Amino acid sequence: MQTTPRVLVVSDLHLDREPGLTLARFLEFLEGPAREASALYILGDLFEYWIGDDAHFPGAETLAAALARLPIPVTFQHGNRDFLLGPDYAQRADMALAPEILRIEVDGGPALLMHGDSLCTADIDYQQFRTMVRAPAWQQAFLTRPLPERIAAAERLRAGSRDAGKMKPSEIMDAHPDAIADVLRTHGLSLLVHGHTHRPAIHHLQVDGRPCLRCVLPSWDELPGYLSLDDQGPRLLTLDGGPYPVGFSLAPPDPPAPASRAG
Repeated sequence: MQTTPRVLVVSDLHLDREPGLTLARFLEFLEGPAREASALYILGDLFEYWIGDDAHFPGAETLAAALARLPIPVTFQHGNRDFLLGPDYAQRADMALAPEILRIEVDGGPALLMHGDSLCTADIDYQQFRTMVRAPAWQQAFLTRPLPERIAAAERLRAGSRDAGKMKPSEIMDAHPDAIADVLRTHGLSLLVHGHTHRPAIHHLQVDGRPCLRCVLPSWDELPGYLSLDDQGPRLLTLDGGPYPVGFSLAPPDPPAPASRAG
């Protein structure tokens, strides 16, 4: 029996433009475990790609209506696929937009939430790309293009990014140990939660002699799951509430492309 409020955290759903199986599973999650929680945090890559709040893709609008009905606060943090998601869609979904690094208080103690792509510092090409597309001028220029052009660009660049990913060693697309230690040290916390890498696990580590935990969220288009945070500590769970098979991953994330992202 749940005796204290718990916070649930998900990421990397990679929802398509049209409703599909992953969306159906997430809607079941919203009607099930999420309604027993005190808050839901979505740490990016909610969508396969995002080209602007004016697109009104059917899958995204179905999800917005479901999130707006949820009787708990929902917070969204941008990922590398959906960094263009803006206030108009957030308002339709009744969810708050979070900064890139977010500290939250839960019953088990404070936690630091991130999407995780900024931790992959060994992937120099991606970090340069990330700096470019996070610039307001780049985003404004892209969002002023006609919608069909934005869709075509996203589809083309998504395909290209997957091809490029086959040429990269998988380890450079993982979170770098130094970046992990730096963010925990900077914020003075012992619990980091992130997605992006598609390598779900709970890692025990030491930062300056201090015991810490790093919780990596699963990708829903591989094996759906979520993180539960409460006074029992962090737990990775499957949609039926059972323990998640830690370390499960079908494939590493693909590198991103402008206005899209595979990973």
